[in-house]
Amino acid sequence: MPQLRLDKFISERTEYSRSEIKSLTAKGKITLNGSPAKRSDVKIDPDADAVCVCGHEVSAQRFRYLLLNKPDGYVCSTDEKDGETVMSLIPPELRTKGMFPAGRLDKDSLGALLITDDGALAHRMLSPRHHIPKIYIVKLARPFESKYIDIFKNGVVLADGEKCLPARVRNVEYSDKLAFIQLYEGKYHQVKRMFASVENHVERLARISLGGLILPEKLRVGECMELLHKDVENLFSEPDFDTVCSGFHDNLSAILINNQL
Repeated sequence: MPQLRLDKFISERTEYSRSEIKSLTAKGKITLNGSPAKRSDVKIDPDADAVCVCGHEVSAQRFRYLLLNKPDGYVCSTDEKDGETVMSLIPPELRTKGMFPAGRLDKDSLGALLITDDGALAHRMLSPRHHIPKIYIVKLARPFESKYIDIFKNGVVLADGEKCLPARVRNVEYSDKLAFIQLYEGKYHQVKRMFASVENHVERLARISLGGLILPEKLRVGECMELLHKDVENLFSEPDFDTVCSGFHDNLSAILINNQL
């Protein structure tokens, strides 16, 4: 990576303006390789030099990718006029200019949500040509029926006559009202509408995967974690549905204990 001015490097990767960076430099709040930076316009090597602002290291990665375990009650928006947004859950040291939720979950839905400032990746991720598979776990009002498997596999028809792409669904072994479902598209309230078409009702919904990126058990509801490049690439890989569902039982137990489903 070519050398960059220190203030440009920081401003591209944080919410600080260049004037704020200059002020922080004067106050000794910015360090370069462990020592206070003398000037904000000094040239640095992003790959070799360690930069910290107010004690927090600034990643050399140009764009930032966060996986949020979304709680209910938050909207997937950057506009506070829409209500309390998921952006309020992001710690200040992880925020950057232009950061936004890539995709959406309903206000009352939970689970995996990507937050990023990389518009090109978000476009690739949300484009119908590259729509990544997503796996959800749902709590149903009535017991799961085995007939759902073939109905969803053949493309369920919604109440308004719209037909969905083939989807996979299976019950959770130890609960007759919990089920996993995998989709390859993102219609409005699709999961709820699909189960409504088979005369059932979704009481609770949590997304557990985006492509091959699986929601980690250690990531608590309301918390986020920064993703490495290899994690981001997993967004565009296809997980094995049965393997993901079988391996998610421990995580599911944690969700149930916390009364999230």
